[in-house]
Amino acid sequence: MFIKIVIFIRRNIVNMTKLFSICTLLLLCATAVYGQQDPQFSQYMFNSLYYNPAVAGADGLTTFTAIHRSQYAGYQATLDDGGAPNTQIVSFNAPLLGINSGIGLYIVNDRLGNLNNLEAQVSYAYHLAVSNEGKLSFGVRLGLYSQSINDDEYRWIDPGDPLNVFGGDAQIRPDLALGIHYQSGNYRFGVGVNHLLNTEFDFGNDPTRNPLVTHTYVTGAYDYAINYNLTLTPSFIVKVSDFNSLSFDINVMGTYKERMWGGISFRQSDAMVGMLGYSFLKDNALRLGYAFDYIIRAQDVKEPTSHEIMLSYTLPVITVGGRKIIRTPRFRH
Repeated sequence: MFIKIVIFIRRNIVNMTKLFSICTLLLLCATAVYGQQDPQFSQYMFNSLYYNPAVAGADGLTTFTAIHRSQYAGYQATLDDGGAPNTQIVSFNAPLLGINSGIGLYIVNDRLGNLNNLEAQVSYAYHLAVSNEGKLSFGVRLGLYSQSINDDEYRWIDPGDPLNVFGGDAQIRPDLALGIHYQSGNYRFGVGVNHLLNTEFDFGNDPTRNPLVTHTYVTGAYDYAINYNLTLTPSFIVKVSDFNSLSFDINVMGTYKERMWGGISFRQSDAMVGMLGYSFLKDNALRLGYAFDYIIRAQDVKEPTSHEIMLSYTLPVITVGGRKIIRTPRFRH
């Protein structure tokens, strides 16, 4: 068995080098990391639609996904109950086989103290065959982004501060994203650019305006079939905020018999992440995953752990022309 693994790795060393050369080149550009407006997800490989509209329908499967994330679990405000940040996302992703396209939609609720962000987004992607196995996808996403502030949770040093005028308020702005995605065989690589409109939330007072800056996401992955039962999948996501600050996650995931998976991630200057998951039902249609983050930096101002639960369900593949499509629900999302 060991000899077979060594031979396999030697045969695929070129592919491995290409993937990690791209990843390394991007990571070498890293600078100081600033606060990112978009929520982060440890199980990003199951949540690709959020980062790139071009993946809508790209895997040929109709999938419903829900993720709940509790950031810095157990965190409490200094003087009263502030609560830890938490995020929920529910998404739908499906192909439109007759027109070589795909659609997707998601709703995100992201609560950060007295600030709450709510998104409702719809994606469309066109898929272009570029080789026997290759597929190049172009995507666009349109939606609404709502931001609300509960002023009652501020503790004003000077109650007469001129900024203390807007009270609780909510504003809704349009949102736009574009993306490109390529997959061929076991490769996947994509770039998504979110919040292209650079809209602002001013809450009726210019000094308090909060621009929604552009976020760029670069993702990539490759599946290595170690043997018939075991697949190793290295992947990465690079997150660029407003084209001037960068952070990244690197993950290695192992999948056994396309049913059980486990992996480990490193998030730049933030956390180590462990993941476990299991697929249920026929064709592994129902998947349950869990991620545990352990903070490795600035623990004195954060709680050291975060938790994330993922649940997804994939509808049965429709038979086309009397021929059954064989579905392989590996991490091809």
